[in-house]
Amino acid sequence: MDKFLFALAIVIAYFLGNISPSTFMAKLQGKDIKKEGSGNAGTTNALRVLGKKAAIITLVIDVGKGFVAVVLGGLIAGPTAALWCGLASFAGHIWPVLLRFKGGKGVAIACGILLAVNWKLALVLIAVFVSVILLTRMVSLGSITAAVCFPLLSYFMERDFLVVGFIMAVILIYKHKANIIRIVKGEENKISF
Repeated sequence: MDKFLFALAIVIAYFLGNISPSTFMAKLQGKDIKKEGSGNAGTTNALRVLGKKAAIITLVIDVGKGFVAVVLGGLIAGPTAALWCGLASFAGHIWPVLLRFKGGKGVAIACGILLAVNWKLALVLIAVFVSVILLTRMVSLGSITAAVCFPLLSYFMERDFLVVGFIMAVILIYKHKANIIRIVKGEENKISF
């Protein structure tokens, strides 16, 4: 493995992760997405603060940048680099240097990374995510449940991704710590269908 190409791929992936469509769209409307709603730059808060169109754009771009990071990493430096580029883009999304390290929680970009690594694994986790939301009306609980299942399913369906998947799952759960407290207290926000 060429170390320079590996490092280059990681840097590109990290900065891909820095792209924040909801932050940009909020600024166009004279808003700061980090100071409204839940204060998160992800799809759910974009829906609350900016509306359906902005939420869809945010979702597509966040999923897309994770997918592109893995594919580019593979093209630049090979399959092992592709996996670590997924983690780099994930880190770039959550801790973006271009946005003073204040990013999203990583659910949508994790989906894009998974789609690029193993689409079957991604579809199983999406099914878990959606099922929990339909049962509880809590997006956060769907995200947390999928994150818990993430490493377990990786072990059976994509073992090469196990280490990266475990790291991502731990970070995802940690980023939802406030949601977990609200769920336990019965105070978590629910979506209406």
